[in-house]
Amino acid sequence: MADKSPLDNPENAAHAWARYRQIMKLLMAVTVATVALALGLLYAFNGMVSVHYFIAVALGIAFTMLLSGGLMGLAFLSNGTGHDEAVDNRLPDADELFGRRDRD
Repeated sequence: MADKSPLDNPENAAHAWARYRQIMKLLMAVTVATVALALGLLYAFNGMVSVHYFIAVALGIAFTMLLSGGLMGLAFLSNGTGHDEAVDNRLPDADELFGRRDRD
């Protein structure tokens, strides 16, 4: 039987999600700065190529940073609250799994 998760407590969950939102706000600021720097460098070295090129670069960088940061933030939230310890992840041994018998 799985243990009760600390995130089942509304007070713990509110604190954890507030921390997650704080991390995501910081990540959004870093993402905006990175996209602006990348677009500025691309314009400085290549000039005005195509507006579609700049849009694609901006969306690609922003999507990658926000998705990876969001997923990493969820991993930190899960581990930091003790939610990971509440999961029952015991697997049967190979003999039970494959139905083998002793061969003595």
